[in-house]
Amino acid sequence: MPETPIAYAERRAAGGGAELVLGGRWTLRAIAAAGRDWRRRLRAAGQRADLGWDCLGIEALDSAGALLLWETWQRRLPSALRLRPEHRRIFERVAAADAEPPALAAPRSPLDWLIALGGVTLALLRHARGFLALLGQLALDWLHLLHHPGDLPAREISANIYKSGVRAMPVTALVGFLIGVVLSYLSALQLRQFGADVFIINILGLGIIRELGPVLVAVLVAGRSGSAMTAQLGTMRVTEEIDALAAMGVPRSLRLVFPKVVALAVAMPLLVLWATAIALLGGMAAAQWQLDIGYGFFLGTLPKVVPAVNIWIGLAKGVAFGAAIALVACHFGLRVKPNTESLSANTTASVVTAITLVIVIDAIFAVAMRGIGVPRL
Repeated sequence: MPETPIAYAERRAAGGGAELVLGGRWTLRAIAAAGRDWRRRLRAAGQRADLGWDCLGIEALDSAGALLLWETWQRRLPSALRLRPEHRRIFERVAAADAEPPALAAPRSPLDWLIALGGVTLALLRHARGFLALLGQLALDWLHLLHHPGDLPAREISANIYKSGVRAMPVTALVGFLIGVVLSYLSALQLRQFGADVFIINILGLGIIRELGPVLVAVLVAGRSGSAMTAQLGTMRVTEEIDALAAMGVPRSLRLVFPKVVALAVAMPLLVLWATAIALLGGMAAAQWQLDIGYGFFLGTLPKVVPAVNIWIGLAKGVAFGAAIALVACHFGLRVKPNTESLSANTTASVVTAITLVIVIDAIFAVAMRGIGVPRL
């Protein structure tokens, strides 16, 4: 239904003065359709103290029209004003709201930085306390299963191994193969200048088996499976499924957290072995293409230049990375509040924290095992 156009006209009042007669529908839609010229003329009329206002012809008045007139009248009702009672109540509410003092800005303190630092520190302490409580509950679950092995959630563990391990094999293989090709290609460009082509086997073997393979798989799993675990537990928190499990007497840690931690601790070293083999295959193919190093020579030299202990170090990293990613994912998933904003925020925090923790653990491994498995020239 089209809006009745805004109408106003000046006329001589009964007492001999001038009066502005308003009509039509003073609503947001009509004001937007009327343009800007009439608003300038209306503001000019509002500055005349001798002008009366006849608003009895206004058919409809909403907050936009009332605010426009209130600004035109310079935030006070004119002395010569004829207005409907229902419209007068609107202007009384506008005047009351306009009389409220503006909200005062909080005074800034020179110690604001210290307050912010304290807030961050307390938040980190709360996370640390919750993480330690989760670790303690996991240890209690282990003790419980030692005495009651029949309570082992084997089906949940198997399902999580399939979802986190088997279904992650294609993406880890693709990324591992490409990383192997890129690393071999870049290394060959430098080694060829010094006639040290054969050392590409050392670089690929030690770099991929000991460092790139475990870290690359951990980052992929943190972004894929870790976020999925956090989202799953967070959704269960939002839909109150976790509370329902507690009401039925089902231990949430044993049925939700324990299977995920065990599954990732088992699946991660296998994924590391799988991705490492595919990455070495990609590097071997690039080395044969660029440096004419045959597959047989590559495979025969690799065990000589890269000690087998590096494989065990990579697998140990996989176990540590998998357990850490699962624990972080479960920690943030159980902290989700019953709203979607908290779910998205905790999922993001879970991925970022898991990747950061992976890098920290890798640094600890590098320092602790710096003299193990490194060949001497």
